[in-house]
Amino acid sequence: MTRPLPVVDDPDTGGFFEAARRHELVVQACQSCLTVLHPPRAHCGSCGSWDTAWRSLPGTGQVVSWTVVEHQIHPAFPVPYTVLLVEVDGAPGARLVGHLDGAPALQDRARARVRWEQLTDDTVLPQWELVGEP
Repeated sequence: MTRPLPVVDDPDTGGFFEAARRHELVVQACQSCLTVLHPPRAHCGSCGSWDTAWRSLPGTGQVVSWTVVEHQIHPAFPVPYTVLLVEVDGAPGARLVGHLDGAPALQDRARARVRWEQLTDDTVLPQWELVGEP
């Protein structure tokens, strides 16, 4: 079964997926006040600036929430699988969702690092893998 694909050429999020194709994790930030703009948007809600840019991140973070899915809702995602919410290092307030196969034993603040999932020639998704104790 084919996985659903994200829209990779959206004006607001296209830069995120463009960077992912290069295996680079980015977040949008205001160039004036340095506020992280996540989800990405053209205008900074903190200072009112329209001067935004994509900023590289280290590709690490900590798990702040998760759920194990045990009821299959799409044929491309066999159960069980775990949906993670990872607070990304270097980007206060930026939390990205990821997918882990199975139901691993997790604990709050478990460390994670990005891994790259190639869905098509043009679509790469950042996913997460656990890297040990918090």
